Amino acid sequence: MANSVDFSGKPFHFIGVGGIGMSAIAYILAKQKIPVSGSDTKLSCITQKLEAEGVHVFQQQHASNLKTFRAQALTQSSLPLSLHSRRLDHEEKPPSSEADEIPQVVCSTAINASNPEYQAALDMNCPIFHRSDILAALMQNYQSIAVGGTHGKTTTSSMIGHVLLKTEVDPTIVVGGEVDAWGGNARLGLGKYLVAEADESDGSLVKFSPDIAVITNIELDHPDHYSTLDDVVEIFETFVQQSQKLIACIDCPTIRQRLQPNISYALNSGLGADYTVQNVCCTATHTIADVIEHGQSLGTVRLPMLGEHNLSNALAAIAVARLVGLEFDAIATALESFGGAHRRFERRGEYCQITFVDDYAHHPSELKATLSAAKLHVQSSGGQYRRVVAVFQPHRYSRTHTFLQEFGAAFDNADLVVTTDIYSAGETNSWDITGQTLADAIAQSHSCVTYQPLLSNVETFLQNTLKSGDLVLFLGAGNLNTIIPSLLTFYWEKEQHLLQSSVCKPA
Repeated sequence: MANSVDFSGKPFHFIGVGGIGMSAIAYILAKQKIPVSGSDTKLSCITQKLEAEGVHVFQQQHASNLKTFRAQALTQSSLPLSLHSRRLDHEEKPPSSEADEIPQVVCSTAINASNPEYQAALDMNCPIFHRSDILAALMQNYQSIAVGGTHGKTTTSSMIGHVLLKTEVDPTIVVGGEVDAWGGNARLGLGKYLVAEADESDGSLVKFSPDIAVITNIELDHPDHYSTLDDVVEIFETFVQQSQKLIACIDCPTIRQRLQPNISYALNSGLGADYTVQNVCCTATHTIADVIEHGQSLGTVRLPMLGEHNLSNALAAIAVARLVGLEFDAIATALESFGGAHRRFERRGEYCQITFVDDYAHHPSELKATLSAAKLHVQSSGGQYRRVVAVFQPHRYSRTHTFLQEFGAAFDNADLVVTTDIYSAGETNSWDITGQTLADAIAQSHSCVTYQPLLSNVETFLQNTLKSGDLVLFLGAGNLNTIIPSLLTFYWEKEQHLLQSSVCKPA
């Protein structure tokens, strides 16, 4: 499938172009001066950025969007300039036939057969690709580094991309989160390396054949697609077989038992990994550790984030960077300036001495790791923080049902837990499970849990409950973080009122 993707100038049309994975690939193609269009039912800063690169974005998903291409084959004046064929050599060569202008249509797993644009693509005999097909084809044009794993893919791939960027390797980068260092979720470089996040959620991981594969860990996370952990492992085994070299974390027991990495890394120095750490120290702002390579000390890394999971991700980035020939001092300097990806312990603001953090954690293991890092913030803050408040929106009925017991035990490091209704992500509730079910499960081992079904309920509760010294984490892969801006406004206004009252008090 990947070999039939045409990058010579034939247009692409992305159904759901505003998605985090779809938009990254659309951006790379547009930067290469390939004609790109797309549709999305919700416009955003991501679609605005694509439009700035010449991508024509339709504001609805209608069959007529694709029929516009057929009209272009007959009359070149019918489309916006951004949809006209542009070649990589900038030579104007108008299409010679209608077939030349039928676009290559790109979909994600979120697009189903009933989508009107998808149906129109079938009717027009358009080549139809999954987004992973396009990414796999792009990777064939580079020395590719693909980062897979149940957790930590975005942060690890972003760290690798950041290190290569800061050491002037000039990589192309495609990740599943926005990173300030390159202003988004994708970057087109002039160097020979492409760093990509490789998703296992829908099985498309098997399409990639990277030069360097990185696997951070393996767990069951998508019970909507996989029945057992063995099913997940099989996907990763195929991925490994198609890769030239494997770098993997042997802290993960599944990796230790089922895979044989060419290069291993682990925080547990007793596992005999090729890369490990010693003398780990956490400050209020950094994780500091000595990095050991094949039993010899490379030097010290100062990572501007807390949590063992982030230190593990950094080890993966170090292993990759050393494999491609970078000096450790340059790697350590680059990592010290890594600002993280959006929605990965992303600090959104602080008012009334309350700090608001947005995090994508939605699996029990991710929640434990993120809340452990939050507890470290509290313990190392010198009294700045007093409580960890975890606000969690469960994501998918299938995941909540499958991991109900694990979710119930995931909030030990939170002082207060607030849960909402389950974000369906398009699933049908076949298990008759609700957010209250989850709150009850958490309450079996936690003394301070409250269930606020709607986002409006959550917002009102937090307005009445938060206090100075709270570190508030908004956790989940759904739309919980949409209430953060209004909460920031509420507490900013409250802070301004308190300041005004203090100024107006008589001496």
